[in-house]
Amino acid sequence: MALDALAVGIQRKKVSWVLDLDIRDFFSSLSHQWLVKFLEHRIADKRILRLVQKWLSAGVIENGAWSQTMEGSPQGASVSPLLANVYLHHVFDLWVRWWRNRQARGDVITVRFADDAVAGFEYEDDARRFLVDLRDRFAKFGLELHPDKTRLIEFGRFAARNRSRHGQGKPETFSFLGFTHICATGKRGYFWVRRVTDKRRMAAKLREIKVEAKRRSHLPIPVQGQWLRSVVNGHLNYYAVPGNMNATASFRYEVLHAWHKALSRRSQRGHLNWGRMGPIANRWLPTAKVRHPLPTVRLDANTRGRSPVR
Repeated sequence: MALDALAVGIQRKKVSWVLDLDIRDFFSSLSHQWLVKFLEHRIADKRILRLVQKWLSAGVIENGAWSQTMEGSPQGASVSPLLANVYLHHVFDLWVRWWRNRQARGDVITVRFADDAVAGFEYEDDARRFLVDLRDRFAKFGLELHPDKTRLIEFGRFAARNRSRHGQGKPETFSFLGFTHICATGKRGYFWVRRVTDKRRMAAKLREIKVEAKRRSHLPIPVQGQWLRSVVNGHLNYYAVPGNMNATASFRYEVLHAWHKALSRRSQRGHLNWGRMGPIANRWLPTAKVRHPLPTVRLDANTRGRSPVR
């Protein structure tokens, strides 16, 4: 939903600049004092608040050694994502709504998922003022934007034309939630946001699969097949969006190649030919097909007949 909201926002609003935000060490920078104040807005029961404070101060165990956490939320704790969302709701979401209504000259969109956020702007000066004001806002609550990973790029329906006019080449891309977002043009000449699998994410995942396939190579083929089918299915369930078929098909091929290599190592003949490998792959590995509708289809609400709400 966050990915679709971002794509639709860029395509339908007057977005010409995108600010890719990265909060440095977010989970370890949360102020316990501010977090408790935010929780007090909705929770009056002091027992619940004390329980939350105990969660925050429980500490972490690394390599068998316990250390106290004076700031931040313990990563891996079940309550951490919820507390992090509460924190950013007050520090970021509510402030963005105020800033957009009071300070912006043109259209402004923001999409946040946990501590990952992207903002889109109609005017460059709005984007630059927003970035300066956001740094000040975060500083009040113990947060900091990563200076190297936070960047402002020209992105949108007019980005390619404007950059070509100034001899700057194709528009830059940005990554959000595992996808690289690209300015693209459809067959009929319309602008759309193409989303492809982040190359670094896919490379890291394939390295894990190759190591695990080698470790499991002694197991029966059906057991390996069930494991790899769940891996490929999980990947396709997330990444098989319109416009990303080349990357998902490439992922399936690389998984198949790693499995073939692992099975060939254990073969007494020294090699498993593709005539035997093909039926095995077709039996266990799902094919790469689109599994998600277009972002506009998912987000648009259609009603039949007269709506009861007026």
